[in-house]
Amino acid sequence: MSTTEGHAEGNNQPVTRLGIGPDTVVLELGYDDGCDEELRSAIEARTAHLLVDEEPDDVVDLVLMWWRADDGDLVDALVDAMTMLADGGVIWLFTPKSGRPGHVEPSDIGEAAPTAGLQQTSTLSAARDWTGSRLVARKSGGRR
Repeated sequence: MSTTEGHAEGNNQPVTRLGIGPDTVVLELGYDDGCDEELRSAIEARTAHLLVDEEPDDVVDLVLMWWRADDGDLVDALVDAMTMLADGGVIWLFTPKSGRPGHVEPSDIGEAAPTAGLQQTSTLSAARDWTGSRLVARKSGGRR
C-alpha cells in the first residue's frame, strides 16, 4: 500500500460524513495551495474520479467550495455554485477554522446561505485547518 493510499483510507471517515460515495461527481471551487490535500485525495479515492475543477458540461452531485474571508461576495459565489448542482445536490462550504488566516465567521455563512436560497444543515471538522458547512437548496413553498 502506498503512503497516499494509507492517507486516503485514514481520511475515509470524513469523506463518508460528507455524503460522498463511489461515482459521486464533485466540482471543486476555490482551490489553492492552502487547501487540505489529504481530504482532496480521499475524495478522489472514494469517488474513483478526479475532482472537476472547471465549469462542468453537466450538473454535478456535490460542490466542494474552499472559501476564505477575502475571496469576495459569498452570496454571489453560492448562487453561482447552485447553478451547477443536480437536483438534491449539496454544497460543502469549507472555511478556515477560527484563528487561521482567512477565517469566515459562522454568522457570515448564516446570513449568506438563506440569501442565496440555501439552508445550512450541519457543520463538521473534516480537515485539520478547515470547517465544512453543508448547504442544501431550501424547500420550495416558502416566502417569496
